[in-house]
Amino acid sequence: MILQDKFLVCSDCGNRFIYSAADQQFFRSQGFDSDPKRCPPCRERLSNGLLPLVPPGSSEIRHEPANSQKEEVAVVSFDSFGLSPKIMDGIRLSGYVTPTPIQCQSIPPTLEGKDIIGLAQTGTGKTAAFALPMLQRLDSHRRGNIRGLVISPTRELAEQTNESLSSLGRRTGIRVLSLYGGVGMTPQIRNLRDGVDIVVACPGRLLDHVWQGTIDLSSVEMLVIDEADRMFDMGFLPDITNILRCLPQQKQVLLFSATMPEDVRKLVQAYLTEPVTIQIGHSAPASSVTHSFYPVKQHLKGALLIDLLHQIKTDSVVVFTRTKHRTEKVTEKLKQAGFKVTSLQGNLTQSRRQAAIDSFRSGKVKILVATDIASRGIDVLRISHVVNYDMPDTTDAYIHRIGRTGRVDNTGEAFTFISREDSDMVNAVERVLGYKVERRLQPGFDYDAAAPRDENDAYPVQKRLGKRRSVSPTTDEPSITRRPAGLSPQAKPNRQGFRSRRFVKKPLI
Repeated sequence: MILQDKFLVCSDCGNRFIYSAADQQFFRSQGFDSDPKRCPPCRERLSNGLLPLVPPGSSEIRHEPANSQKEEVAVVSFDSFGLSPKIMDGIRLSGYVTPTPIQCQSIPPTLEGKDIIGLAQTGTGKTAAFALPMLQRLDSHRRGNIRGLVISPTRELAEQTNESLSSLGRRTGIRVLSLYGGVGMTPQIRNLRDGVDIVVACPGRLLDHVWQGTIDLSSVEMLVIDEADRMFDMGFLPDITNILRCLPQQKQVLLFSATMPEDVRKLVQAYLTEPVTIQIGHSAPASSVTHSFYPVKQHLKGALLIDLLHQIKTDSVVVFTRTKHRTEKVTEKLKQAGFKVTSLQGNLTQSRRQAAIDSFRSGKVKILVATDIASRGIDVLRISHVVNYDMPDTTDAYIHRIGRTGRVDNTGEAFTFISREDSDMVNAVERVLGYKVERRLQPGFDYDAAAPRDENDAYPVQKRLGKRRSVSPTTDEPSITRRPAGLSPQAKPNRQGFRSRRFVKKPLI
């Protein structure tokens, strides 16, 4: 089917706008078959958090006309940034139409060579905000040396950033390589020897290459620290410091983060020079997301989740759990209930993690059950619902989980299962949102059902002869408890550190 440009009428302002063939191809590739209802200026106004204007005597919401005496909203296009024709081709082919607020405010000073601190909610277009200036800067220099470096907290975000840079720079010839753990180093070393211009890396694997001398960072001109707050939450601060010591002193540094904790402030003071701070909105979930709390006992969460998924109309759903074990357990329950589901957690190999993301992004699988590893780095526009099977530990984690839905010009719903022990986090989330979240009860659901003896949804106990190892609810790491009675302390440990199956008989007295 050949796509052609067509004229549409905006549902908000009533003006006609062009829906180009390139835009149609992009949105269809993301799973949107229907035409957009709003024109690019109206979408930009909404994404910028501006309230729609209602003319007197009218019940229809409209934006302020351009010739009004009130404040006008300037519509910025990518053409105004002065980017090269090759990069502009990449922008159009990638389906970008209008810059987001973080892009409008950060791209000009970045092109001037200034250090940047970008603070914005997740899903606001931060990747293109640093990708376009980096491509513009590196396109006019010699090739083959690493001149651009992007540090990401997770493999998924690194791979997504790699895809964005490669797509936007497809006409420039700039080579991009991602480096992360979970895969062999030999192919990465071979690609580094062939010559690359931009490296997108996770801190641990990048340092592995540095210590082995397989990467040269002496030519880096531009450094991007993406999702800095998440990086420090994961304990990467010492690694980031070591990486910065390996880079040239003269370089441009861009730091993007959703929040600004104390560790990030210290890093800014130490390594950024007179940075320009750009903040879009505040650290809160997008206004396009509806929040609901479902009070439920722990052992009933699985049954409630299945009942909800049967009753509500969903497109794609992300279910967040606290631990790796619970991720797999919930996944298995949903499969037994007949749902197409996949899981994403840290114990999976990189190939399985990538396969899970690809199947979810393509629509082959409609439900993704994941730990917080998926709260950043998954950019799928058609996610309609986010379910917090377990309440997250911090409000920042809640914000990033919810940020998977309600992206761009879409709406989304967030369901959170809460129990008595979650009361402190419930209050904290409501303070961030600024209102009391609706408590819901699922009609027809039996909230008084007793926990079954063989499946109480509690944390598992792995029994081994000699020592009992109970799994921690927060880290999935085993903790040693008292040895069961009946086993002599004379029994020797085997190679795995557990007591032998052989019992040493005690002498009769």
